[in-house]
Amino acid sequence: MEKPIVPTYQFFQGCYNPQYEEEIKKGKDKCFRFNQLSPNDRIEQTEILKTLLGNMGSDVIITPPFWCDYGYNISVGDNFYSNHGLVITDGAKVTFGNNVFIAPYCCITTAEHAIDPEMRKAGVEIAKPITIGNNVWIGAHSTILAGVTIGDNSVIGAGSVVTKDIPSGVVAVGVPCRVLREITDEDKTTYPTYIQE
Repeated sequence: MEKPIVPTYQFFQGCYNPQYEEEIKKGKDKCFRFNQLSPNDRIEQTEILKTLLGNMGSDVIITPPFWCDYGYNISVGDNFYSNHGLVITDGAKVTFGNNVFIAPYCCITTAEHAIDPEMRKAGVEIAKPITIGNNVWIGAHSTILAGVTIGDNSVIGAGSVVTKDIPSGVVAVGVPCRVLREITDEDKTTYPTYIQE
């Protein structure tokens, strides 16, 4: 059976849509089974992730607990690692490049709800895709909001709330997250010191 893909900038009637509710239930059931496993059972974790995620590269480690909505809107590249407590609300596509590192308790959410309380009460919701490039490190307790792209080789500081695109090759921090500086060759010789043989 072909998995439905929620289009970019999809307007929802929130969880009032029975079709979406059923798809979310399937995703939550798989997350629940994943989270009941021993954190060291990488083989069974991988088997569940293969059925949950839309695309999964090699050497993917997601440390429980992990929660998402649909699962099949998530694409993960090679050498992906997320620590405990990753939450992805994937009403739209969420794409990760290769060599992405996510620290504990991060939230990546494609959902936007209406500002107007009556619209919000009616369940009006928009989902916007999120793209995270290659070699990105996202610090602990960071939140990536709908529609954001983070460029290759960038670092998002712990506790950041990313509301707008972040370019490649920078350190960005804060609420809202802003570029602090570019990553330079000097970073190769500062803490932690890395000696290549």
